[in-house]
Amino acid sequence: MSPIKRPRVVIADDHTFVAEACGKLLEPEFDVIGTFGDGQSLLAAVPELKPDVIVLDVGMPFMNGLEAGKRIKKLLRTVRIVYLTMNTDLGIAAEAFRGGASGYLLKTSAGTELVNAVREVLKGRQYVSPLVTNDAEAFFLETRVSQMGQEKLTSRQREVLQLLAEGRSMKEIAYILKLTPRTVAFHKYKIMERLRLRTNADLVQYAIQEHVISPRP
Repeated sequence: MSPIKRPRVVIADDHTFVAEACGKLLEPEFDVIGTFGDGQSLLAAVPELKPDVIVLDVGMPFMNGLEAGKRIKKLLRTVRIVYLTMNTDLGIAAEAFRGGASGYLLKTSAGTELVNAVREVLKGRQYVSPLVTNDAEAFFLETRVSQMGQEKLTSRQREVLQLLAEGRSMKEIAYILKLTPRTVAFHKYKIMERLRLRTNADLVQYAIQEHVISPRP
């Protein structure tokens, strides 16, 4: 008789101690098959790893969790994504579910909720931490019926936007995205034009408002 196959879980968080703590919580019941510290490396590894569940931080370098999650769902539609964050903003939670998330919980409650959240999403259910909202049914209804509207930026422009907002230089961005500095400059110009932004400060503020990056302490 073959052994029971345990669900495969990947963890993505740029704080090593958080990723390790999540791994220790999950390992007794699930196979933790990889940990990643940024959205780009996670996105590159998912097609080969084919996890059942991804525990994903919202704010990560190079590519934030919301953007990575959207792209991952296009590559692997069956994967369940559970977001783990410090942010209680319902707008971010709603955006996560519109992008294909199955779960959303706070890092402060991971010790008591994470294992149950992974169990729930593996059953095809959605999970949202009571610390985020006490009325989960109303929240999911509002998320389903809300209109996303047209995305203002392309996927590549959103990548460039995040890296610019993180304070990286044109040469750094070109190296990270495997583009020429001239192409990065063109993308920046199109971003500023499309969003009607005038300064780098405006760009950073927009990135914070749209949850592309987290506010710096």
